Amino acid sequence: MPAPRPVTVITGASAGIGAELARVFARHHHELLLVARRESRLASLADEIAATGELRPDVFPIDLTQPDATARVTEALAARALEPQFVVNSAGFGLLGSAAELDRNAQLGMIDLNVRVVTDLSLRFLDSLQRHRGGILNVSSVLGFMPGPGMTVYHATKAYVLAFSEGLHEELKARGIRVTVLCPGPVDTEFQVRGEGYLPRRFVRPVGRVARAGYEGLMQGQRLVVPGKDNKVLSFLPRVLPRSVVLSMIGRSQRKQADVRPEQTTSTE
Repeated sequence: MPAPRPVTVITGASAGIGAELARVFARHHHELLLVARRESRLASLADEIAATGELRPDVFPIDLTQPDATARVTEALAARALEPQFVVNSAGFGLLGSAAELDRNAQLGMIDLNVRVVTDLSLRFLDSLQRHRGGILNVSSVLGFMPGPGMTVYHATKAYVLAFSEGLHEELKARGIRVTVLCPGPVDTEFQVRGEGYLPRRFVRPVGRVARAGYEGLMQGQRLVVPGKDNKVLSFLPRVLPRSVVLSMIGRSQRKQADVRPEQTTSTE
């Protein structure tokens, strides 16, 4: 029986940063398994990549918020004789609005996808990642560096991904496993249009540039990637400004968006 082939697993690959990361990994000749809810988008992306002459990615449509989703991803890999060399956790969504006013179950679902699934998929394949000298790329946000009244739970989930990934980077480097956390600011994707639009336009970066920065950071073994000088400054300010000032600044920015309150801002799951 042949040994399983190494593959890059990318969640949230149906749109936004996840889809662009799939294109970047494909250009560097990685075999891919694309995971997201929207099968038609996954199939279109797989066809697009195949049309460039690269190997057509496998696709696995699934709602990662289902309790058995990560186990089913593992089963899908085994059924296709694949095992992860790289795991890219890009799936996630954000909710814009006061935590006290938003649906509680929806917020718990956000925690489930943004935190539990990222943790599970980061830890589930460590032996395989070590065997192939691969790694993990987790997508957080520049918002993870600061509290976020008006998107409180979303900010908190991204703060978890940031802290978790940095700790894991230190723990796993002795095993030859790279762990990188990508913390973009606003990106020109549907998520930015619908969810993270309260930051000024100067913080917005093209999605292709963000994805390339994440890929290169992972390959170089970087712990943290924050694309763009303005976003680097933004990530640093909460460390030097009083917490009360940061809270007030974010709160004012969110209030300016009070008339834009989608129930759910989803682009990457």
